[in-house]
Amino acid sequence: MENKKKVVVAYSGGLDTSYTVMRLAHEGYEAYAACADTGGFSAEQLQRNEANALRLGAVSYVTLDVTQEYYAKSLKYMIFGNVLRNNCYPISVSSERIFQAIAIARYAREIGADAIAHGSTGAGNDQIRFDMTFLVMAPGVEIITLTRDQALTRQEEVDYLNCHGFEADFKKLKYSYNVGLWGTSICGGEILDPAQGLPEEAYLKQVTRQDESELRITFERGEIAAVNGEKFTDKVQAIRRIEQIGAAYGIGRDCNVGDTIIGIKGRVAFEAAAPKLIIEAHRLLEKHTLSKWQQYWKDQVGNWYGMFLHESQYLEPVMPDIEAMLTSSQRNVSGTVIIRLRPKGFELVGVDSAQDLLKSKLGEYGEMQRGWTADEAKGFIKLLSTPLRVYYGIHPDEER
Repeated sequence: MENKKKVVVAYSGGLDTSYTVMRLAHEGYEAYAACADTGGFSAEQLQRNEANALRLGAVSYVTLDVTQEYYAKSLKYMIFGNVLRNNCYPISVSSERIFQAIAIARYAREIGADAIAHGSTGAGNDQIRFDMTFLVMAPGVEIITLTRDQALTRQEEVDYLNCHGFEADFKKLKYSYNVGLWGTSICGGEILDPAQGLPEEAYLKQVTRQDESELRITFERGEIAAVNGEKFTDKVQAIRRIEQIGAAYGIGRDCNVGDTIIGIKGRVAFEAAAPKLIIEAHRLLEKHTLSKWQQYWKDQVGNWYGMFLHESQYLEPVMPDIEAMLTSSQRNVSGTVIIRLRPKGFELVGVDSAQDLLKSKLGEYGEMQRGWTADEAKGFIKLLSTPLRVYYGIHPDEER
């Protein structure tokens, strides 16, 4: 008997990947369903994924839990870099897909797969993130994308599954969600109209608190060390704790419009309480603990880091170099940030840090100088004005 080709299907449990598993199994492949979890699946969802994958014809199912790797190799640096695409979006899906693709490629190599399949369409960014990662990390392995290559409609996929005995609830919903550790993206519905925003019911996490409260996030060398005094060695759990607190207030909701990798504009809504609170708290702490030029150059590098993640360039050799710079910049970023929470908003109250550069003995801004005399200040100002006095002395007609 001819050996069947092994294909690893990047399986999420959704319609496209369910169709892919069944169709490839029917076409004679040994389909290995692999769900790469970066922190967005519940235990119940993973159990359901396993049961469904086997019903669809997969010869095996595996969950590849890369949540801790995702934090250690990506989220940590996104916090260090205060990464928000367009000063808005915490690029949750972008970064997740990269690490899901890496996990799938590793698994394909481990089992000696002949092919890897995913369910991306031809109209989005994910096809690029998956294909590029597979081309680099699993060279020579065939990439199969039935939904993209056959331009399949949802109804065609549903009909195929139903015809072959797999009846699941894949009805088209008004909104589609991608839930992850670093936020939930929301597409469809009013998002398709650039003049509209989302109604309250579109969000998965509803506002359950109407009071005000205080949140304290403690950082050590740029990483979360404690939340409201509770120490965390597991940074993933610290992020989840902050998300739980902030989501109850409906914090972190927004809508981002940006440029996709394929060249068209894209619009996506999201709810991301933890990223918004963590990044803004971290940014404030850096204002207190970093020098002017540390902040300036770290902002430039952090922006590039986020852009490369979004545009499927995580494997570019410059990324570890950027990470090294970001890590070095965090050596004095330690302290506690105090935040006041309220429904759908928050206020950064202040910082308590032994590394606070505001605590200088040389002087207090707008109050009293101790590191220089009045005459020295006047001399400094005169020297600082020299280039301008030279220029306008020669070009008095250009005075503004």
